[in-house]
Amino acid sequence: MINLVVVGSLALDTVKTPFGRVKDALGGAATYASYSASFFSKPAIVGVVGKDFPQQHLRLLEQRGVSVEGIKVDGKGKTFRWQGYYEYDMNEAKTVKTELGVFADFKPQLPESYKDAEYVFLANIDPELQLNVLQQVKKPKLTLLDTMNYWINNKRQKLLEVIKSVDVLLLNDGEARQLFETPSLVKAAAAVLKLGPKFIIIKKGEHGALLFGDGSHFSAPGYPLENIKDPTGCGDSFAGALIGYLAGKGSTEEKELRKAIIYGSVVASFNAEDFSLERLKRLTAADIEKRYREFERIREF
Repeated sequence: MINLVVVGSLALDTVKTPFGRVKDALGGAATYASYSASFFSKPAIVGVVGKDFPQQHLRLLEQRGVSVEGIKVDGKGKTFRWQGYYEYDMNEAKTVKTELGVFADFKPQLPESYKDAEYVFLANIDPELQLNVLQQVKKPKLTLLDTMNYWINNKRQKLLEVIKSVDVLLLNDGEARQLFETPSLVKAAAAVLKLGPKFIIIKKGEHGALLFGDGSHFSAPGYPLENIKDPTGCGDSFAGALIGYLAGKGSTEEKELRKAIIYGSVVASFNAEDFSLERLKRLTAADIEKRYREFERIREF
């Protein structure tokens, strides 16, 4: 039974890093998130692709137990494409070219079987579309929202409207400072909680993540990776594994959310070890648990 719906982009990425290059590799926020969630729960994906989208990518998702009924194949256009590169500072992607293709006219429509999902991840898309998705789901237990600086700059009021409607907001540190015009992440978190969400999670890249709730604070460490090939999709892998873990547990409690952040960090750390989904394809439950235990040891004192 589907217990998690992921709404966002599927893409074909061309990425170059100091450690290699891939062309037209499987990418997109919803792709990374749903695949990562599948290690813990039964996710469904909502997105759009063009006539050029390879069928083997859909089969890959299905083999992981991801429902693809919500993926619309638009036979009149091309799949969203992103081309970019990283230098030795892997925290910042440099965009060379973006071709929206059919994603430019994306209007999420949830199949009936998805509307009862108790967990919803709204990946980085137009906040107006995110609001539309929230109107389609019936009684979710937990909604997680991601966004980016583009929407902060161009649709701030709509974004604030969505933030007021979700349970958990996910931002990176730069976005949190930008949205609330403060250098203090503590002040930014307090401003979010006043709007309505129960929690805010602030991603700090290789330096881990922060969780703020009402009167509570949790700091998750970064994993000291020796081999990094491509960080593309790490933020979405983090989010997908996080909400996938919660969906698998059927929980919205802070105790489980703290564990979920660590599981998200674990899966994201594996994702960075290869291009596209290549490392996640080889990932096992035993690998995840072993690194989870390493995270526990990292933060012992």
